[in-house]
Amino acid sequence: MSSSLSPSNSAAGDCQLGPAATPHIILFPSAGMGHLVPFTRLAVALSAGHACDVSLVTALPTVSSAESRHIAALHAAFPAVRRLYLSLAPFDAEASAEFPGADPFYARYESLRRAAPLLLGTLLASAAASALVADIALASVAIPVARELDIPCHVFFTASATMLSFKAYFPTYLDAHGSATAICDVDVPGVCRVPRSSVPQALHDPDDIFTRQFVANGRALAAADGILVNAFEAMEPEAVAALRSGAVVAGLPPVFTVGPLMPVKLTETGDAAEEQGNCSDYRAWLDAQPARSVVYVSFGSRKALAREQIRELAAGLEACGHRFLWVVKGAVVDRDDAGELGDLLGEVFLRRVKGRGLVTKSWVEQDEVLEHPAVALFVSHCGWNSVTEAAARGVPVLAWPRFADQRVNARVVARAGLGVWVEQWSWEGENAVVGAEEIAERVAAAMRNGTVAEKAAGVREAAERAVADGGTSQRSLAEFVRHCRGRNRRC
Repeated sequence: MSSSLSPSNSAAGDCQLGPAATPHIILFPSAGMGHLVPFTRLAVALSAGHACDVSLVTALPTVSSAESRHIAALHAAFPAVRRLYLSLAPFDAEASAEFPGADPFYARYESLRRAAPLLLGTLLASAAASALVADIALASVAIPVARELDIPCHVFFTASATMLSFKAYFPTYLDAHGSATAICDVDVPGVCRVPRSSVPQALHDPDDIFTRQFVANGRALAAADGILVNAFEAMEPEAVAALRSGAVVAGLPPVFTVGPLMPVKLTETGDAAEEQGNCSDYRAWLDAQPARSVVYVSFGSRKALAREQIRELAAGLEACGHRFLWVVKGAVVDRDDAGELGDLLGEVFLRRVKGRGLVTKSWVEQDEVLEHPAVALFVSHCGWNSVTEAAARGVPVLAWPRFADQRVNARVVARAGLGVWVEQWSWEGENAVVGAEEIAERVAAAMRNGTVAEKAAGVREAAERAVADGGTSQRSLAEFVRHCRGRNRRC
């Protein structure tokens, strides 16, 4: 496998040493919008909010068109965030032989993991890095490279603190029970019991590509210089306390709770802007709706519902009696999603709901939707970016997790009071289909539940306090920057 790297606007000049110099922090995300979006928000927070010199590593080609558009928009809006490129040879052929049927995003993780020992050291040295912040999916390969160069390496965990505690503890669980033994309930010390039914699906197969990565990266956490997590203490107090006290795993480095990382306004240009201009105008549609009347439905950027489940969801939304904005996804990778809405849902359905419901396959700015006064409920898969955005805006969540960490996140949603979780609803790999009648009933019940709305507003207030001056997350991010300044080496 051959790859290449190329820095853009790389640093030059004489070396500056000491805490007074501006630290050059290199951010190294993996693949998928769920990982990329929090990394770009962190980049802006460090660059604009804490006066750091920041570079973002971009692996080319990206897996999805959404990633390409987001990266271009970031650098157009924030040119101070510099670009560092890793050009990767296609991994598809290797993955198809070694990991048949591998998720394309997990295959990209593996491609990056195999390229990192060859290329990352050269990139760090040429860019004169003060510190590296590596995606959790790359931790076990990035930490040794940075250590070889005596560059501090922090890990950014883009999901919940509760899921971080599970990931950190899971290798210990395997050591105690044997990796060949079937996974049962996992009791994470000081945090919670993760039932077998909520353990990410792939982890039940010890030979799955995701499982190998997950365990290796979990073991590597203790070797990092620090761990950043896109969470705030008030929402997950038990998990944060257990991670910091050593109850989960002894010897973890400092844990910096820096969430919820706030969205930044990015304007797409060129073909992406034209495409967005031609799509359904959800902004104008929302503006025309009464306050707190709309159910927003989205299952994220990573997975598509089965066709039968899409049809039942459509019928449920039609029957619930409320206005709705539904972002439909028909394929795992957006470049493969060429089908029309009419093919997925039927033209008759689209005509019946016209006006009361807006259905689109185009990318929407989710935070913009969630902060709109017309939106009253978010039917969500509970990807962590979606959870943090709902928390920051105080929008109640009807949780319908689909895969990976999402049942763990749904538990956080329910415990924090941000929303409700129907635990018996199926997720990927289970044969059951949730029927239209039950969907309609649950949506209608959530829309009239004033207690949930009040609790969600309380979560929003706690999030606002966390990121305000003097708040727990603001202090935590500032402490991380001080760590970087203390080890600064910039040329």
